[in-house]
Amino acid sequence: MGKKTFALVPNDRAILKLDKGHQELLFEIRPETFSKCPVATVYWSYVELAHLDADELAGLVLEAWSQVVPKKVSRPVLEAAKA
Repeated sequence: MGKKTFALVPNDRAILKLDKGHQELLFEIRPETFSKCPVATVYWSYVELAHLDADELAGLVLEAWSQVVPKKVSRPVLEAAKA
């Protein structure tokens, strides 16, 4: 999004900028799929792509995108995705 990064896919796993609370939960309950990726002074999420279906991956990419765009941009998109 502009110069802001929210997702990278260097190989068979992605690196996503997820909501901090959500990613901490995922690290705890699904460690085979989600692990910490140090980025500067925070953590993003390594995501093992083989462990996800297309719908779950799409939701995670949408979440990552919403972390870097203004709320006035993300809010309508996220609301439409819930419907």
